[in-house]
Amino acid sequence: MHFSIPETEQFVQNGSNAFIGYNIFINGSFHCCLRYKQLHSLHEQLKKSLANLSLPQFPPKKFLTLTQSELEQRRLGLERYLQLIGQDPVISKSNLLRTFFLSAQQESAFIETYETTIDVFLMNEYRISVNISTTECSSKVLEKALRAIDLSEDCTYYFALFLIRKDSNGSVTLLRKLLDFESPFISLRTANDCEIVIRRNYWDSSYDLDLMRDRIALNLLYIQSISDFERGWIITNNDTKQKLNLLQASGNKSEYMSIVRNLPSYGCLNFPNVICDFPETNTNTTIIVGNQELSIRIQIGRQVQETKFRVTRMRCWRVTTIHNDKDYDKNLKDKNRYSFELSFEYLMSKNCLRWIKLVTEQAMLISVCLQSMVDELLNQKNGYDINNIQNSHTSDLQIDYIRRDFGSVSSRMSDSASDGSINSLSELKPMTRSSEVSKMKIKKKVSTSVFFKNGKESVQNEAFENIGDDDL
Repeated sequence: MHFSIPETEQFVQNGSNAFIGYNIFINGSFHCCLRYKQLHSLHEQLKKSLANLSLPQFPPKKFLTLTQSELEQRRLGLERYLQLIGQDPVISKSNLLRTFFLSAQQESAFIETYETTIDVFLMNEYRISVNISTTECSSKVLEKALRAIDLSEDCTYYFALFLIRKDSNGSVTLLRKLLDFESPFISLRTANDCEIVIRRNYWDSSYDLDLMRDRIALNLLYIQSISDFERGWIITNNDTKQKLNLLQASGNKSEYMSIVRNLPSYGCLNFPNVICDFPETNTNTTIIVGNQELSIRIQIGRQVQETKFRVTRMRCWRVTTIHNDKDYDKNLKDKNRYSFELSFEYLMSKNCLRWIKLVTEQAMLISVCLQSMVDELLNQKNGYDINNIQNSHTSDLQIDYIRRDFGSVSSRMSDSASDGSINSLSELKPMTRSSEVSKMKIKKKVSTSVFFKNGKESVQNEAFENIGDDDL
């Protein structure tokens, strides 16, 4: 999970009081706007609830008005702090952190808590209408959606909710997996032309064998495979394609899955129109992620050239946010004001490491995919199954969430509640942004990669395998 604070805003309340808000992005998408005192409150509660852990240093308080330089240093310090706790395997999975950022999203979007209905889709456009609270987290919405189609509870977390965007030309772009730090209702409301879909939540196709014993789970895998096949994400020769078409026509789902799951491109995600510096600078490529690999596919006339990079030979990777200097509507959180660059350091041969750079708006999603493949490898190595590594929701957690406005009282929230959210926002009204200081100046290139204690600004791959020439 990746946090960044690429900008700050100044808010004015009641025409006089002003404060700085920090726009927080999680995995490349705007999530919430928080004050320093709110993040400080989170830090203090983490210290109490996770007393056995050593937390990162929190930026110190200042008793005088901050200068522009000091504000920038605070922004960087808060970003560094969030990046470090976001990479800690214990802190990032804590219910306190999840509930805090879920409530922060609610407050930033000015969404009241009430009962409503949300549509969740399968990959064949089958609609599941789910009765939810507006501030229920992703895992609870997922559980309700899968319960509505009678999926066994043991199979639930083999799947996840994803946000997709439908373009005017009929193509579908997979934007991101919805996290437990967010409300699907709020995320969908703030997105344009998007849907929430259910897709499988793992990379290793051996998990299919467990799911194929369950009739509903088999159907979900079958539907997704057909959708990926029609989209061109799964590629095969004409003979196999004809055989799959016949099995689909006859409705033989088990035999269909037995064949398709053994194809090299099965379960892979495609990212078209990526600018890469491999093999040459400014090469237009399609990136394929899956099977513990990242592949660079280049169309040369009628020929397709594909180079595979194994995830276990990526020593590290980083994502850089490039700020575009142009006007935009802050209320809409215009995605076009940023572009993203993913770089990974790859072991080409013994003692030969090379950085490879990809420029794409989906760089953050590719980074998340790489991390999830590494996590899956490590979990399998440690003997965990996919359900054992899911977050468990304790029933006695309570946190104090301090509202952003002046003079507000702390909201006492419990994760055992139906949604664990702020009780009411009726007294909290949107504040106006100062016309003088609406966005702090930031560098044209701001690294949003993780800062480690050793000073390296990259995600270190714990599954990296140092090899020799004989292994190539």
